[in-house]
Amino acid sequence: MMAPMTVPMEISGWKPAPFALGGETVFAVGDVHGCVDELRALLRAIAVLARESGGRRSLVYLGDLIDRGPDTVGTLKLWAEDASHRGVDRVERLIGNHEIMMLLALARGPLADKAAAMWLSKAAGGDTVLAQMRAAAGDPRAPLDYALAAEAFGEEVMGLLRTQRSHLRIGNAIFVHGGIDGREDTGTFLAPHWSEFTDARWAWITRGFLDWQGGFGGTLVVHGHTPPAKHWPLTHMDDPHLFLHDRLGLDGGSAVTGIVVGAEIRDGGYRILKAGTPR
Repeated sequence: MMAPMTVPMEISGWKPAPFALGGETVFAVGDVHGCVDELRALLRAIAVLARESGGRRSLVYLGDLIDRGPDTVGTLKLWAEDASHRGVDRVERLIGNHEIMMLLALARGPLADKAAAMWLSKAAGGDTVLAQMRAAAGDPRAPLDYALAAEAFGEEVMGLLRTQRSHLRIGNAIFVHGGIDGREDTGTFLAPHWSEFTDARWAWITRGFLDWQGGFGGTLVVHGHTPPAKHWPLTHMDDPHLFLHDRLGLDGGSAVTGIVVGAEIRDGGYRILKAGTPR
């Protein structure tokens, strides 16, 4: 039996930012994409840091737990564990565009074929997850449907996947997978349900958000979705995990870079948490 993988952890110093969370400490986790060892290391570090913090403590997953990486099944089982396992008071799970594609493909509704084509592409990485699902179910030819997902992931995970939130507001911050459009009313922009697929632009947006420098009406946005390589052309930020223009991005590019990124956020500042070995 192989020994558990030892994953390096890096915790930055505290950086100032005008977060006003009413005394709450928020641990936000960016895109994981099936990198279960890195997620496990990050969650262990969060549990230690949570014991050191005062007041209410929340863990917020920013979406895109699935696809591309080596173990989506194991990742979702960790993701499904409750607050008592994480050393926090509550766990909030936000949906990413990759979960949207998978869930719509499984639902076999009017958008299923388009969603499945996008999700099973090499670019999205759903083909890797389908293989993992079939292996977990013990059926290499199982069709892509809800029964396969429930067998592979378990009914508890499926229930949590279907009830993920689009966003979460804490104090002056919004936590959301993709972002918001600075040119539109925030409430209107966030209103579409994830089942509206790409019309739920809060899960997909890059341009109009990352290249926007006009603020969001006093709201600070904590997000994932855009890995470093795609972040730089829009922001020209050498470090995509710095708070700038009222945004804090936490997508470390996990399946490509080997790094899963999170943050500990408190009133007045934040620090970045990185798990993994750079590739």
